Amino acid sequence: MTLQQQIIKDLYVQPEIDPVQTSREIINFIKQYAEANSFIKSFVLGISGGQDSTLCGKLCQIAATELRNEGKDIQFIAVRLPYGVQKDEQDCQDALDFIQPDKTYTINIKSAVEASVATLAAQGVTLTDFQKGNEKARERMKAQYSIAAHHNGIVIGTDHAAESITGFYTKFGDGGADIFPLAGLNKRQGKAILQHLNAPEHLYMKTPTADLEENKPQLPDEVALGVTYDQIDDYLEGKQIEEAAAQKIEQHYLRTQHKRMLPITRFSFHEIIQ
Repeated sequence: MTLQQQIIKDLYVQPEIDPVQTSREIINFIKQYAEANSFIKSFVLGISGGQDSTLCGKLCQIAATELRNEGKDIQFIAVRLPYGVQKDEQDCQDALDFIQPDKTYTINIKSAVEASVATLAAQGVTLTDFQKGNEKARERMKAQYSIAAHHNGIVIGTDHAAESITGFYTKFGDGGADIFPLAGLNKRQGKAILQHLNAPEHLYMKTPTADLEENKPQLPDEVALGVTYDQIDDYLEGKQIEEAAAQKIEQHYLRTQHKRMLPITRFSFHEIIQ
């Protein structure tokens, strides 16, 4: 088995999906998880205005609505988490209009992040702009877990195969959640489901960006990664792509393997190195 084949297998990617069937499978998974855990009274998800959170939010809202109609007391809570003023705030509002969440919070994380950065600096720990970006991602997840605790809920993550393969997320930040409904999807498959759901086109056609670095505002993911999402999606679908791009993707995958693992113990470590 080649490394490409192993990655595709490990990330559960299918070369093609039926958007109607796959969206239903994801909704059913969200519902089944809630039904299997009686404590769950809410789904909590940060909404950034990008493709992934728009898709995940819509599917969670559909699942919550169906569960309520079936007699379960549950709601979907969308959380806006800007750092100061977000440049694409209108996209965020458009995403919320499309999702129609049961409840929405807006938590501006700027003061919390700045306080953390200042406290660390006072002890001689100065964060780079990139490291501060990770601080923002972790503060966002912290806020979501606080809201989930208040509402007896779980935090939903937006990680999918095209993101997981590169490890393009913050460990214990946006990479920390209770469930990942979009697992197994690549970027174009997520886009196809949003088209099926009649999402506003500009939300799934916009240039993806983590937008965490202040010195590089709205840096496109593809620039940061050095490969395009089309190349990543082709790779995940088992297609042959140019060698340089394939090597770059595999380098990202191998270098970020630790992000896709649970915390290592002295027992699991020996299993990994064997």
